[in-house]
Amino acid sequence: MGTYEQSLSSAVQHDEIEAMMQTKGISLTESIRIAFSTLLANKMRSLLTALGVIIGVAAVVALLAIGRGAQEEIAESITINGANLLTVRSGSLSSGGFGSDGGKSRSLIMKDVQALQDSARNPSVINVSPEYSSFGSIVAGAQNTSSMVTGVTPVYQDVRNAQLNSGEFISDSHVKSSTSVAVLGARVAATLFGTSDPIGQSIRIEGLSFKVIGVLKLKGGSTFGSLDDAILVPLTTAQTKLFGARDPYTGKPSLSSITVQARDEQSIRQAAQEIALTIREEHRLPLEGGADDFSVDNQQDLINTLTESRRTMTIYLGAIATISLIVGGIGIMNIMLVSVRERTREIGLRKAIGARERDILTQFLIEALTLSTAGGLIGLTLGVLIAVVANETGQSRASVSMSSVVLAVGFAMAIGLFFGIEPARRAAKLDPIEALRAD
Repeated sequence: MGTYEQSLSSAVQHDEIEAMMQTKGISLTESIRIAFSTLLANKMRSLLTALGVIIGVAAVVALLAIGRGAQEEIAESITINGANLLTVRSGSLSSGGFGSDGGKSRSLIMKDVQALQDSARNPSVINVSPEYSSFGSIVAGAQNTSSMVTGVTPVYQDVRNAQLNSGEFISDSHVKSSTSVAVLGARVAATLFGTSDPIGQSIRIEGLSFKVIGVLKLKGGSTFGSLDDAILVPLTTAQTKLFGARDPYTGKPSLSSITVQARDEQSIRQAAQEIALTIREEHRLPLEGGADDFSVDNQQDLINTLTESRRTMTIYLGAIATISLIVGGIGIMNIMLVSVRERTREIGLRKAIGARERDILTQFLIEALTLSTAGGLIGLTLGVLIAVVANETGQSRASVSMSSVVLAVGFAMAIGLFFGIEPARRAAKLDPIEALRAD
């Protein structure tokens, strides 16, 4: 008799056999107690057997939590940024950023903005915000950081719903005179100045001195770049003093993008068509069938793209997690088959004193179910911890839902039942006489 069988005999046989002699069968409660006694008799083997289930459930819970967090973040982004915004950028996605003449794509310039502001040509458009953005190094005293620096005009405040916490926003006079002033997002202001009031203080952007005139309210959201981390300067200051951006065709200051506000969410598609037609006319491109040297994206398109990419990643990683669960199930089946072989005499003895086939079948199924459920609960705990760590470290937003908990643990239990059927069936079909003769 092996070590495992000896441990089992001392922990199980005496009380259970006596109970069976009294009841001519095994109750569900007794089967559960026997299952726990059996698994606890060999803790390390039970843990290693359940390892695949633990890893699979942890992965499923963590992935579903991260996917759910991403969806919540996307929904917040729609609310924060506005669902009726479109972004025009130079370079065509379909033509690889090259114009129809084979040269480099033409940049966006203020003439394009003025054309888009023409309500006769673009009746679905209510606001147009020209912008130039680039990453820059920021220094304030002993503090330094890198952040997105965006050149804007006063209309940006309305289009982006950029509310001030203190100070003032960029004005037309600042834009006309290319003044070196800046408005800080709430988070970057806290990074540079802590609890001190930034208004009136000086910062250096790419080595140039700027006076802080305003701080935005904390807005939240990070899917497409949060205003909390932005530094806003007058558009002309960004174009001429900071980045020197010019259109290669006209030599005029260029724009990195134009944000367009449609009348409402229902006008998005119509506004996109009007914008595309207007820019084609301004750039002297074919109105139909030609390659564009610009792109028009709306929030929903960007959101759909991001959602689809995250969904694809979740499916692939979920498949890996499922494979891990199946491998864990195979491990449970193998160890239960070994258990049946080691406990052949015990099974024969129980059948000899009155245990029915369904009693043996039930006992071994419960053992497999107990093993997989224990693994599922440990995996659930590990998955939740991963989600908590992801949230705390800011690596990813994760939100654990009750449905994901039920799905993961339920799947683990199903794995245990499915892969426990064959060992349980073999144990139940053993001939008691042959079993008692086994060594």
